[in-house]
Amino acid sequence: MSEENKVTYGNAAVAEEINCQKENKAGIEEIKELGKSVVSNPKGNIHCLTIIGQIEGHIILPPQNKTTKYEHVIPQLVAIEESADIDALMLILNTVGGDVEAGLAIAEMVASMSKPSVSLVLGGGHSIGVPMAVATGYSFIAPSATMTIHPIRLNGIIIGVPQTYEYFDRMQERVVQFVSKNSKISREDFRNLMLKTGELASDVGTILFGEEAVKHGLIDETGGLSQALKKLYEMIELARKNTNQISQDILEGLQ
Repeated sequence: MSEENKVTYGNAAVAEEINCQKENKAGIEEIKELGKSVVSNPKGNIHCLTIIGQIEGHIILPPQNKTTKYEHVIPQLVAIEESADIDALMLILNTVGGDVEAGLAIAEMVASMSKPSVSLVLGGGHSIGVPMAVATGYSFIAPSATMTIHPIRLNGIIIGVPQTYEYFDRMQERVVQFVSKNSKISREDFRNLMLKTGELASDVGTILFGEEAVKHGLIDETGGLSQALKKLYEMIELARKNTNQISQDILEGLQ
């Protein structure tokens, strides 16, 4: 028997070790390429998804930019929702913002998921990162993290007609409606923060630090990784109890 056959067939322990090494390598590649990982735990299996750098939309950004591609994120969200092996989603954000429609598309997908989800803003959750941060069932922000709220911007040729302003206003209203619907901040307060002058040196808008974001009702709580995981496991346990109760009610109804 050849040495190759001895390793792969003659020794089950060695073969199992090789398979584990391949799985670990595949997991590392997923983290490197897609910024995702799955954490298995008796309390629940959590899929960790990172939103970092600039959110890339319909236009490919320069290679030196660190980006999150929405065509990578959306299929992952579908897989998380459909997978029986995944109990919850943890969304970790450190983003400068990016494409408005791509960011809103991701935020809408997260908000419409039935599985428990928690977001954690580290460093920054700026611009279109704000709707993504509030899209989960519960949100955390690190005390040192910041969130920049400002009006939307448009690249390319701008025509100086009233319709241009109306288009901008309607685009902003999409963001305002989503944020106010998925957080505790009112539409009026969010618009006031968006259009505030005198705080940003070369822009209109507001920068909120961790505690300020919570006080305004934008984020649920200040905290870090341990607090976010604790909350997510609580939500998983509650979801399991509700599922068991529904199953029990169905069985009692059939009897």
